[in-house]
Amino acid sequence: MAESITIEDRPEASRYELADAGRLAGFVTYRLEPGQITFEHTEVDPAFAGRGFGTRLAVHVLEDARGRGLRVIPRCPFIAGYIRRHPAYRDLLLKAPDA
Repeated sequence: MAESITIEDRPEASRYELADAGRLAGFVTYRLEPGQITFEHTEVDPAFAGRGFGTRLAVHVLEDARGRGLRVIPRCPFIAGYIRRHPAYRDLLLKAPDA
């Protein structure tokens, strides 16, 4: 049920949290600096695996960065891979990825 899924920024914890029916299912940690955000780690609880929650988190955090006018540094392999597979987000990168 998509309605039971929420994603919230928890700046005090430096992470976005995805909950399903109020139960923490995954998160993305970040470091925020003026004009940029570094995504450091993405994790989805194995109990929620295979439900697309990692993808939902990636889309949400990237769209939030876009809306806030932040450049992105994807240190997290999951977020970096998502950007590689979805070129529409490459414009968010602080610098072009190494060739």
